[in-house]
Amino acid sequence: MPTAIVSAMHQELAAVLALMPDEHKQVAAGREFWVGHLHGREVVVVLSRIGKVAAATTATALIERFGVQRIVFTGVAGGIAPGVARGDVVVADQFLQHDLDASPIFPRYEVPLYGLSRFATDAVLTDRLDAAVRHALPGTRVHRGLIASGDRFVSSATESQALQQALPEALCVEMEGAAIAQVCHDYGVPFAAVRTISDRADDDAHGDFVQFIEQVASRHSAAIVDALLMRSA
Repeated sequence: MPTAIVSAMHQELAAVLALMPDEHKQVAAGREFWVGHLHGREVVVVLSRIGKVAAATTATALIERFGVQRIVFTGVAGGIAPGVARGDVVVADQFLQHDLDASPIFPRYEVPLYGLSRFATDAVLTDRLDAAVRHALPGTRVHRGLIASGDRFVSSATESQALQQALPEALCVEMEGAAIAQVCHDYGVPFAAVRTISDRADDDAHGDFVQFIEQVASRHSAAIVDALLMRSA
């Protein structure tokens, strides 16, 4: 059962590839897909690129071209809920596009013609990912719930607070997950995602983000993926 490991940043991708003994590159849709094995399991590892359209293209290519049967996303996010702090980890149960608004034709956040605003992750795969996080990163605070995606790098306290007020259940904000969740919904492919909190999506977000990717995020992603593939059926 081929598993896709999708990373948000080059540093995370490199850390995961370092775990694979036999990866080889294939190019499709202008992207480099690394096909190989991890703990004896078939994997395809790829960089999502940034933003919802790029992420959707990546997910579609994984399913159509490489026949993956589940997709796992690792990356970073900005915390917006109270108590979701830098260094914490969020495992997604649902995704929503915070910048989607086709009102008054459709309710705000609802994806037109779907009748849905939230796309759930796969329960079984998400439970396994949650367990892998706790095994790989003991002592790290783990949250589980709604993640909001949008084509904006949220980097002001004003915008972060507005998102928190509009979506009080949202734990954090990022730029890709909801798109992959919708593609996986369309194809019936299990999807799970984990995000390490790099910043509080406020006025200091950019500086925190750049530093955090180098020092923490790549290590977290590699450890989580390693634990998941080692423990998953």
